[in-house]
Amino acid sequence: MQRQLKVLLRFWVLGFCLSGSAIFAQDGKMYPMDAPEEPRAIPLNTGGVKEQPATESWFRQWGDPMARNISRATLTPFLADPAKATGASVIVAPGGGFMWLSMGNEGWEVAEALAARGINAFVLKYRLQPTAGTLEGFETQMKERFAEAEKHAKDKSSQPPKRLPGDLSDQLADVEAAYALISSRAAEWNVDMKNIGMMGFSAGAGLTMATTLQSKKVKLAFIAPIYGGMNAVEVPKNAPPMFAAIAVDDFLFHGEFGLIKSWYDAKIPVEFHLYQNGGHGFGLGNPDRTSNKWFDAFMHWLDVNGFLKP
Repeated sequence: MQRQLKVLLRFWVLGFCLSGSAIFAQDGKMYPMDAPEEPRAIPLNTGGVKEQPATESWFRQWGDPMARNISRATLTPFLADPAKATGASVIVAPGGGFMWLSMGNEGWEVAEALAARGINAFVLKYRLQPTAGTLEGFETQMKERFAEAEKHAKDKSSQPPKRLPGDLSDQLADVEAAYALISSRAAEWNVDMKNIGMMGFSAGAGLTMATTLQSKKVKLAFIAPIYGGMNAVEVPKNAPPMFAAIAVDDFLFHGEFGLIKSWYDAKIPVEFHLYQNGGHGFGLGNPDRTSNKWFDAFMHWLDVNGFLKP
């Protein structure tokens, strides 16, 4: 099964990858769960999702809460203690291949870690592509994708697996609405809008890059795509400094450094951490993996570059 997942995901473009927190672990079975209370979640009012008959639903996989069929975007603030505030803020975009979001491993836990270090964090629950109404149906959808990828891997003349839609207009609108909301409440939340960045994981890293490359409304001071696609891009002149991290044994890496070279060639500050191991979807880290120290490295990078000055 793990091999099938790796084969499938190699076919998917930047950002259109399954969140590894929902892939590699001891128990990959999906267990239904009630939607958790999200008392701090603020609706972004960006509209719904076309052809979305199913309602938002949640499940657990490897103990982590996952949300799918999200048609109403929200933003949840995790504000730093003003006494500890460093001056930086971060929009956090979880991953999940634009089919679900790893809300715990790549959302709330990361935001709590940032807030503990004096950084305001805002978890973006962005809109997703429609999936089956039932969890069983969703599992069947995934198995079919795996089978298509496996067939194409064995027979190159067969029909390649369908890629996920390349239109991120809904998700970009969600980021822009989140940015506008933070701006409107900057004084209340102690946010310096000149010192706000974005961090994304897997598909969330793809959304971070799409925001950086395409949005004219979001002005980011720094970005941190974590285990996202590594293909080369055309870098805007006003692109922000970038911190990127990925592991050698991540199926998205396969020896590609295009993204890093793009920033280097554009003469924009870039820091890149290629870890010996960690796989995909390691979040804040898994035991006994070299990638476990990436968050400390990120904090040091922010500090050295002057983003943590109150």
